[in-house]
Amino acid sequence: MQRAALFSGGDAQMAAGDLGELLVPYMPTIRVPKSGDRVYKTECAFSYDSPDSEGGLYVCMNTFLGFGREHIERHYRKTGQCVYLHLKRRVIEKVPGASGGALPKRRNAKLFLDLETNSDLNNDDFEYEDEAKLVIFPDHYEISLPNIEELPALVTIACDALLSAKSPYRKQDPDSWEEELQASKHAKTLVQLDNGVRIPPSGWKCSKCDLRENLWLNLTDGSVLCGKWFFDGSGGNGHAIEHYKETGYPLAVKLGTITPDGADVYSFDEEEPVLDPHIAKHLAHFGIDMLQMQVAENGLRDNDIKPRVSEWEVIQEAGVKLKPMYGPGYTGMKNLGNSCYLNAVMQAIFSIPEFQRAYVGSLPRIFDYSPLDPTQDFNTQMAKLGHGLLSGQYSKPPMKSELIEQVMKEEHKPQHNGISPQMFKAFISKGHPEFSSTRQQDAQEFFLHLINLVERNPVGSENPSDVFRFLVEERTQCCQSRKVRYTERVDYIMQLPVAMEAATNKDELIAYELKRREAEAARRPPPELVRAKIPFSACLQAFSEPSNVEDFWSSALQAKSAGVKTSRFASFPEYLVVQIKKFTFGLDWIPKKLDVSIDMPDFLDINHLRARGLQPGEEELPDIAPPIIIPDDPKALDIDESSVMQLAEMGFPLEACRKAVYYTGNLGAEVAFNWIIAHMEEPDFAEPLVIPAFGEVASSGADGFGAVGLDNQPPEEMVAIIISMGFQRDLAIQALKATNNNLERALEWIFSHPELEEEVEPALDMMNMVNNANANILAETGSEGPRIKDGSGRYELFGFISHMGTSTMSGHYVCHLKKEGRWVIYNDLRVCASERPPKDLGYIYFYHRISS
Repeated sequence: MQRAALFSGGDAQMAAGDLGELLVPYMPTIRVPKSGDRVYKTECAFSYDSPDSEGGLYVCMNTFLGFGREHIERHYRKTGQCVYLHLKRRVIEKVPGASGGALPKRRNAKLFLDLETNSDLNNDDFEYEDEAKLVIFPDHYEISLPNIEELPALVTIACDALLSAKSPYRKQDPDSWEEELQASKHAKTLVQLDNGVRIPPSGWKCSKCDLRENLWLNLTDGSVLCGKWFFDGSGGNGHAIEHYKETGYPLAVKLGTITPDGADVYSFDEEEPVLDPHIAKHLAHFGIDMLQMQVAENGLRDNDIKPRVSEWEVIQEAGVKLKPMYGPGYTGMKNLGNSCYLNAVMQAIFSIPEFQRAYVGSLPRIFDYSPLDPTQDFNTQMAKLGHGLLSGQYSKPPMKSELIEQVMKEEHKPQHNGISPQMFKAFISKGHPEFSSTRQQDAQEFFLHLINLVERNPVGSENPSDVFRFLVEERTQCCQSRKVRYTERVDYIMQLPVAMEAATNKDELIAYELKRREAEAARRPPPELVRAKIPFSACLQAFSEPSNVEDFWSSALQAKSAGVKTSRFASFPEYLVVQIKKFTFGLDWIPKKLDVSIDMPDFLDINHLRARGLQPGEEELPDIAPPIIIPDDPKALDIDESSVMQLAEMGFPLEACRKAVYYTGNLGAEVAFNWIIAHMEEPDFAEPLVIPAFGEVASSGADGFGAVGLDNQPPEEMVAIIISMGFQRDLAIQALKATNNNLERALEWIFSHPELEEEVEPALDMMNMVNNANANILAETGSEGPRIKDGSGRYELFGFISHMGTSTMSGHYVCHLKKEGRWVIYNDLRVCASERPPKDLGYIYFYHRISS
C-alpha cells in the first residue's frame, strides 16, 4: 500500500512537536517490520478476536503480535510494551444519493485491512470502513491516523509497513496450505463446448490410458484425463497437460474432490491451483450437480426427495432439513482448504471433559504463563481453540429482523459464527510434510500426531491424553517349538479389520458388480449402489484371531520359522477409540477405501479380550536377538513387500516403510518399526529410497542425492545396527566416522568413550518421550511403566468421524457427537441437530467407559 493512500488528510489533534515529544520515550521500542517478520494483524494470539470484533485488535509495534481487548493488558503487563496499533473495521450504511439510492462504494483509504468480507451483507446498502490509531499504554492515549505530518518519520514508516504486511500464513512455497488460492483469470470467460458430454458420478477412467486414479475433467470439452506429479502428489501419465498443450483449454477439475463447498481446480495456463467462482455452472454443463446436497439441506419438495445411498449424501444427512445449533459447544470451524480432518478431530477431542479441564479449565494459568510469543506455544493454542469451541462466544443465533433493521441504521455488529483455526493449524503442522500441505490427510494419522504433541507438552499434573492410552499384550508363538513370547506395547487406537467375507448380502453384491461392469462397458450410468453389510461381531472376531508373522525368527530354533501372533488388551482405556480399517492398498499401491456398512453398537463390551499373560504349561522363547547380516552388495537385497505393507497400514508413509525394511535387512516389520521410530523426525524421512551403488556410502541426510563426499554420513546399515544395540544415533554416527566406518572398531570406540554416552543422554530422554507418544510403541519395562487408566471394558458410543471419498488423499470428513442426549453433526462451519446419524458408515468411533 502506498503511504500517500494511507496517510492522507486528517485533522491534527496536537501540534507536531507535542506528538513527537509524546512518542520520544517509546521510540526505541517501535520497530519497522522486516522481511521474515510475521505480522498478526487479523487475529488475536489468545482468542479469535479480529478487527471485525467489537473491541477491534491491538497490534504490538515491537513484536507485531495481535491482541483482543480482553488480552491486551496481559501483554502490556508481561512485556512493558506501551505502543500498539489499534485496528477496527466497521460496517456502515451507505449515504443515500440524490436519486434516493445508496452512493456507490468508494475504493480509497477507507478500506485497507486484508480481511474477508461478510457475504451476508447487501453491498448495495452497506460498506466497510477501516480505522487505525496508535494507542499508548497504560493511559490509553489515542493518536488517530493518518497523521503523517505530525508523527515522527520512524513511526509513520512503521505504521505503513505494518498495515501493508502480508498475512503471516502466506508462504513462498506454493504447496503450502497457507498459500491462498486466487481466482483464475479464465473462470469468468471460460468457453464450454456444447458437445453433449455428460459425466457419470463414478466409473471414470482416463480416455487415453485407462488409468482410474488422479483423473481430471477438462472444463472446456469434458475430457477425462490423468494428471501427473504436479499438484496433489498423485501419480499419472500426464495426459491432462498434454491435452492442454494440444488444445489450449486451460481449466481442469479433479474428479473425486467435488463437494457442495467446491472442488480442486488447476489452471494449466497459470500453472497453479486456482479458484473457479463459477465452478457450479461449469460442472452443470457436463451434468454434475455439485450443489444438490446443499439445496437438499434447505428442504426439498416431497416429489424431489429420492432415496439416498451415496455416502456423501447419507453422511451429511442430505435431503433432511437440519436445525442449526448455537451456543457453547456448538461452534463450527472454517475449512481452510482440505482441513476438515483437523476440524473433525478437534471437535471430538474437545467434547471430552479431561481435555476441557486441562486446557479451557486452566486457561487463565496457561495464558498468564505463556511465552512471549504465544502463537508458537502448543498449550496456549490448544486453550485458545478449546475456548473458541466451548465458550459460545463465536456461535450466536442470528438476530431478529427488526433488531437488524434497528442496528443497521447506526452500525452493523457482525455475528461471530464459527472460528478459523489458521493460527492453530500453522503451529501444529509446522515442520510436518503432510499436515502443513493443502492436501487431504488421514484423520487417524492426525489424531496420533495430536496425541504426540499433547505428550510432549505437559499442561499440568495429569496429561489429558492418558484417557486414550492402553497396553496391548502380544503373544507370539513359534509353530514348530510351540514356545511363546509375551510383549507389551502402548497404543491409543483399536484398529478393527473389515471382515468382508462375513457380508450378509453377498448375493446382492455379486449382482450389483455384474450390473456395474455392464454399465461401464456400455458407457451407461452405473446402477444404484449396493453397499456391503458387515456384522460388527465379525470384525471383532477378526481382530481377536491369530495372524501369521511373516519371516518370524525363532530364538528357540535359532532360525526362521512359522509364527502366529494374537493381541489382547493388557488394560482398557477410559476412552476407547476404534478405527475401522477401511483403507487398504491396491495392486498399484494407491490407497483405496472399502465402502461398507457396519452395525456399530451403541454399547460395547470387550471384557472377553482382556489379556491373561503366561499360562500354565506354556514355555517362553529364549531371549536371544537375531543375528544382523549385512549384504556384500546392497542392491542384491530384495525388499520384503509384506513387511512394507504391515508398516504402511499403521499409517506411516510408504517410502519411509520401504527404507525401514531395507535398512534393517528384511528382519521383519517389528525391527523395521523400531527404525521408523528412531528416524521419523528426520527431514528426509518420507523421501523415496535411493539404494546406493556397491561400495558407495548411503547418505540419510536431506542434502544427499547420491553424491559421495568426505562429509557424507556413514552407511545407514551400520548406523542401524549400532542403534539396535541401544545406543543413540548421534553417538553411532560419531563412532563410525572416528573409525572410518569399521563396525567392530566403532563399538570398541563407544565402550572406550563412556563420557560421550552421558552427554547424549538428555537427547535420548527426549527421543524416548517422543517415542512413547506414538502408537504401537513397545511399553517401558521399568517399574513405573506408562501411565494408564485401567478399568472395565464396557463402553458407550458418544461420537464418530466419517469420511467421504475414495481414499485418504481426497474426500471430506464430518463429525457426529452426542451432546445433551441428542446427536449433533459438525460439518466444518455448519453445526446442526442430527436427524439420521449414519453410525454404520463411520471411520473412527469414540467410546466412553461405563462406570461399574
